[in-house]
Amino acid sequence: MPNGRVPGGRTKARRPAWQEEPRALTTAGKVLAMALITVAVVAPFWVVLATSLSSSRQVTADGGYSLWPREFSLHAFHQILTGSTAGRALVVSLLLVVVGTAVSLAATVLLAYALARPGVIGGGWVLKMTLIAFLFPPGIIPAYLVVDNLGLIDSYPSLVLPVVVDVFNLVVLRGFFQGLPGELFEAARLDGAGEFTVLWRIVLPLSKSVIAVVGFFYGVTYWNDFFRALFYLNDPGRWPLSTLLRLLVTQGVTADANGTTASALQDTSRTTLMATIVLAVVPVLVVYPFVQRFFTKGVLTGAVKS
Repeated sequence: MPNGRVPGGRTKARRPAWQEEPRALTTAGKVLAMALITVAVVAPFWVVLATSLSSSRQVTADGGYSLWPREFSLHAFHQILTGSTAGRALVVSLLLVVVGTAVSLAATVLLAYALARPGVIGGGWVLKMTLIAFLFPPGIIPAYLVVDNLGLIDSYPSLVLPVVVDVFNLVVLRGFFQGLPGELFEAARLDGAGEFTVLWRIVLPLSKSVIAVVGFFYGVTYWNDFFRALFYLNDPGRWPLSTLLRLLVTQGVTADANGTTASALQDTSRTTLMATIVLAVVPVLVVYPFVQRFFTKGVLTGAVKS
């Protein structure tokens, strides 16, 4: 068909460049780039896992790291999980994630629902003050003085209460709640339902996706946060796993049961360090696939509508 014409004399519309079939060279380049990125991301994780599963003799012979556990050993994981300081730190981290996520999720849902409903007295001012606190966060010293005046120093509530509500999560939930049909609330009020009944029986069942994502965000934040424990907990024996891991990686020391520090990075403890890193990473990798399918539906919907 010359001149791009179709039968009947009409001109065939040219497809935009982004709709054209990719060339073989372009596809090969994309595949190569993705393969290189995948190797760059996976290789460090594999080295850490292989070293944690190797014996100390093999790690020493391989120069500190192993690419394959020829002498398979679970001694490092057994040492961590049988009463050592790292084992206690792991328990503290798990409890902190469970309690902190539950408290933060409850507070964020309640505040987001209140700010999403029209006609709430002072709702606009509360939202503005929350956003101002997000844009201009307090410094380290003022935050420490507030925690100290509240009597929370050297206690686990100091790791939760100062960060109980995250503004980003609050905005996402508020936007999602605002997008719910108003007819549902009107029908519920005609049936005599109060605000808490509407929230519990109507809003929460419809918001499972966004709540799952926000809960995952809070859980990862509490799991990875090492600075607050280092700042507010004077007893190293009460530190969570992330803070202990930071001490191991940066200074090569670990805390014993009495809270003192001792040298840790010997040939034997290199496998213990790698095993600690594995225990710090695996929970997030295990939980993420279960909430990944909620990300597009939850976060994008709430963020766009807000």
